[in-house]
Amino acid sequence: MNAPYADVPEILVVDDDPALLRLMQLRLEGAGLRVRVADSGERALALLAVKRPRVVVTDLLMPGMDGMALFNAIRVENPALPVIILTAHGSIPEAVSAVKGGVFGFLAKPFDAPTLLTEIERALGAAGIPAGPTTDSQAWRAAILTRNPVMEEVLAKARLVASADAPVLICGDSGTGKELLARAIHAASPRAGGPFVAINCGAMPEALLESELFGHVRGAFTGAVRDHRGLLAEADGGTLLLDEIGDMPPALQVKLLRVLQEQQVRPVGSVQHLPVNVRIVSATHRDLDAAREQGRFREDLYYRLNVVNLRLPPLTARREDIPLLAARFVSELGQRYGKPLTGLTPESVELLLRAPWPGNVRQLYNVVEQAVALATTPWISGTLVRQAIQREQFEYEPFEEARHRFERRYLARLLKLTAGNVTQAARLARRNRTEFYKLLHRHQLDARLFKNLRG
Repeated sequence: MNAPYADVPEILVVDDDPALLRLMQLRLEGAGLRVRVADSGERALALLAVKRPRVVVTDLLMPGMDGMALFNAIRVENPALPVIILTAHGSIPEAVSAVKGGVFGFLAKPFDAPTLLTEIERALGAAGIPAGPTTDSQAWRAAILTRNPVMEEVLAKARLVASADAPVLICGDSGTGKELLARAIHAASPRAGGPFVAINCGAMPEALLESELFGHVRGAFTGAVRDHRGLLAEADGGTLLLDEIGDMPPALQVKLLRVLQEQQVRPVGSVQHLPVNVRIVSATHRDLDAAREQGRFREDLYYRLNVVNLRLPPLTARREDIPLLAARFVSELGQRYGKPLTGLTPESVELLLRAPWPGNVRQLYNVVEQAVALATTPWISGTLVRQAIQREQFEYEPFEEARHRFERRYLARLLKLTAGNVTQAARLARRNRTEFYKLLHRHQLDARLFKNLRG
């Protein structure tokens, strides 16, 4: 881990809310701090007897020993230990009383992570530890907004693996932000000063993908009028993201495996091997385990790439992040379109929270962009958001659902044209009667209901 301190400070966090306790732990560990947790004041005192932390962060209202009672007990044994108290029931008199009593800091809930980190940084400074860039250490993940514990877990794991050169496989549905996470890993790694290069393995034909990835020499094939450095060479000293690795053709899987084993690449048409020093991050929305078992993805390459596995949750599993993401998108897009926007109305936010989001964060961005583009007032109205969601839902309709909808409309149209005559309708559809009846049964269409309809 790229810790902001040479001697990583340990923080003791005390709260009777397990979810909040876990969230604070993830946030602080993501900032490069070591964290111990306790779910009660009594448990905190037991941990303090084993090892003294640098700072204690405790909730005020807890069953049994509350935050102030814990502080008073700490002050007896460790009068110089900084204590920060958190409360959802904060008031000015309580804060003044606590600080006068010697409490280092007092934060009212809800608070954001940077505020807590700043307060901890101040407390560490007061304890004689030179202030490190705890808030700056969040820069690696600045593009990823979340309040979701699962996402925080993923980010904490990503921060841990960033300092190593182990290959990482990022899994998740389309639009969940796999490239953003790959860039965050690069930014938190010792390779951050090197290049970050991304290629979509499913977006180009095999021959072109081979040339783009491995490079080619002049005359290697028709149209190769000059030497071309591949992206593996371009990423030397940095990170290469192989997006949609599950779509890589088998022949290129073999060649990629050889590069990973030998740490050198041979451009198409060349007899020379070039050394490369690249950290590989792969991403896919496919089930690589199933592809491996079916022989569509090489088992040896799978194990080479899947040293560390990070799985991003779909947007519907982190709905609490939707208002955060939407607000950022409104701000960014408002600047791009030159519109002084205030934000989303409560109705708009409610619509966004309830939407199904098959396209995940990418689809949310598209919806907000459509609404911003058409906005004529500082507030994004519910009408604009509703229209944008309806358009996006059609675009993201799964193939099977679209085919089912088309078949039903098509069959109904045929039955209208023939006034419910199945023989004529089957002939128009160029299907035999048995097959046509099966189609009608699948879509629960009764030909008798069309007897008096035509056209």
